[in-house]
Amino acid sequence: MAGIGFELRKLLKKQSFTGLIQAYTYAGLIGSGPWILSILGIMAIGLFSLSIGGLSIHVAQFQITVTYLFMISLVLTGFVQLSFTRFVADRLFAKDDAAILPNFNGLILAVMTASIILTLPVVLYLFPYQSVLYRLLFVMALSMLGAIWIATVFLTGMKQYNAILLIFFVGYSATTAMALGFREIMGMEGLMIGFVMGHFLLLGGMIWLIYKNYRSDRFIAFDIWKRGAMYRSLMWTGFFFNLAVWADKIMFWYYPPTSAQVIGPLRASVIYDFPIFLSYLSVIPGMAVFLVRIETDFVEYYNKFYDAVREGAPLEYIERMRNHMVYYAQRGLFDIAKIQGIAVLITFALGGQLLSWLGISSLYLPLLFVAVVGAALQVVMLGLLNVMFYLDQRRAVVTLTGIMLLANIVFTGISLKLGAAWFGYGFALAMLTTVLVGLMMLKRKLQALEYETFMLQ
Repeated sequence: MAGIGFELRKLLKKQSFTGLIQAYTYAGLIGSGPWILSILGIMAIGLFSLSIGGLSIHVAQFQITVTYLFMISLVLTGFVQLSFTRFVADRLFAKDDAAILPNFNGLILAVMTASIILTLPVVLYLFPYQSVLYRLLFVMALSMLGAIWIATVFLTGMKQYNAILLIFFVGYSATTAMALGFREIMGMEGLMIGFVMGHFLLLGGMIWLIYKNYRSDRFIAFDIWKRGAMYRSLMWTGFFFNLAVWADKIMFWYYPPTSAQVIGPLRASVIYDFPIFLSYLSVIPGMAVFLVRIETDFVEYYNKFYDAVREGAPLEYIERMRNHMVYYAQRGLFDIAKIQGIAVLITFALGGQLLSWLGISSLYLPLLFVAVVGAALQVVMLGLLNVMFYLDQRRAVVTLTGIMLLANIVFTGISLKLGAAWFGYGFALAMLTTVLVGLMMLKRKLQALEYETFMLQ
């Protein structure tokens, strides 16, 4: 997200309440907008389908299919999301812009081809009772989503935040309209056709914007696969993080007492999915604070510190910039925790009314409370990871995301064995463990910052 700070600082320079509100609103939209638009689009398809007399089983099967498509595509592309972003940053720093577009084309081709080769035989085998059209649409959607995640990260690196929001809005509006239109003709397969066509438009808009901003005399290249081009630490970080986010959901889906089959081998956990989904909506304020605090004050002194090191500034000035950077890193993490704490308290106060309004049993309330705490801790953990990325602490980030994955699996497994009263505690404890370990690691890294900057680089 480096670069969004320039836009946020422009708004904050107004030194008015309006400018402050604009900055936080902008940060919230950038940080959560594409995710919220995708969720609203899929929910709208389900709600409109039911309101016009659609079969609820088809809607449920479609929404579960889409959930699995998101999960599988994110985990598979986790290997290349962060590492390709670093590759692009290195090429820009080396003023080798011409290498970016052909390697983007090469990566998109590799991701889509791998998705098709890996999933086509699996889907053909695991969905014997679904139509051939459904199975082909599943594979097509998976390959396109993988390409979309790569393009989204790429556009974020280009600082095209407003364009990303606009493209996602148009793409999911088209997805909703076409899914509802084809559903009238073909039912479940019609919903999938609309989903695939809408995401084809979404991907096309992203590629158009990328081609508009980059030029090259080569169409395709595979330099990213050369030794040393992409950091393995970032590849494992992306994989561990995405798998860790989904680990507890997968375990609840495939633990028989907490789940049910929906379509083919795809299962869902009604008891777990709704509270977790609602809890993630509470992270929007924290994401806004996360971007404003980390990407403005912290980044400003981060740049001043490393500029001073490169330019040979006096030691006293370097230490002062370092102290400011550490202060704003700590303050940013504290503000994230504070805002998410407020979101947790609001959920505790209004959670019962929210579930009643949504027509969900109040029996879900204890799980919702625990899930909201876990989601809040996850936002704090994102802040920690972001600071560590700025400091180029790639090994520490790999360790931290590995701990997150392992802790989520272990604690969720224990909570499943303990019974319904403990559901959700595995996820929350995993996030708490990761945050505490991350804080200790970051403290040590900041204390040794001057030594590592001068002696190890």
